Amino acid sequence: MLNKKTFPIPPEKRTQEYWKILNTIFDPEMGMGIVELGLIYNVEIKNGQALVTMTFTSMGCPYGASLIEQIKEEMKKLPKVKKVVVDLVWEPIWTLDRMDPDARALLPF
Repeated sequence: MLNKKTFPIPPEKRTQEYWKILNTIFDPEMGMGIVELGLIYNVEIKNGQALVTMTFTSMGCPYGASLIEQIKEEMKKLPKVKKVVVDLVWEPIWTLDRMDPDARALLPF
């Protein structure tokens, strides 16, 4: 079980290449990368399998399936990743506070 206090992973700890790769995937409604939005809670790679733990901005996200497919496609481009599993979670719930502060400052509200 995930420790709710550790998510999203702080920017200074996102040193692996996959964080940059995942942030190239844009949430169409928000117009920014899914890492900056705080949608990616954790990534673990072990024995050729990547486990990406994430959430959406809402349960009714109309782009959810597309985002998951893009995550799988992008993560499979990494040399050590053969399989990608996306664990969609609703706790901890996503709020604006989960966003990268610089990205949050760009919002018009």
